[in-house]
Amino acid sequence: MTNSPIVEARLAELGLALPGIAAPVAAYIPAVVTGNLVFTSGQLPFVNGALPTSGKVGTDGAGSVSPEDAKALAATCVLNGLAAAQGVIGSLDRITRVVKVVGFVASDPSFTGQPGVINGASELLGEIFGEAGKHARSAVGLTVLPLDSPVEIEFVFEFA
Repeated sequence: MTNSPIVEARLAELGLALPGIAAPVAAYIPAVVTGNLVFTSGQLPFVNGALPTSGKVGTDGAGSVSPEDAKALAATCVLNGLAAAQGVIGSLDRITRVVKVVGFVASDPSFTGQPGVINGASELLGEIFGEAGKHARSAVGLTVLPLDSPVEIEFVFEFA
């Protein structure tokens, strides 16, 4: 696998490092290339192979995960998504644009702040890629996600 010196240097400036590729939890692969696009599978916020927390996102005591914590988990999904992309294109420095982010938030029924949670991913992508990190996006609330994860995110990256 080729190093990604510019992107990895930017991650280091932000105090972050790319993890290993998260192992699939079902019958799929972490990322697929078609043409000049990388589509990642849904990325859970795994840290060292485990979810740091689980449950529903809510406010005022509803839900077991705060929106602030879920926003941080969304940023962790970015790191896992970049690792999956690197696994199929070699170097993250080949990414020319973040095309689309689809974020899912396991939400308490009264929670409507999904866009703010997924901002954790969008903001980090902007910090890493600058103008090329601006993307189209969806933020969807659901009753439950795999492994009772609070957040799951899919990415589409364009590369050269």
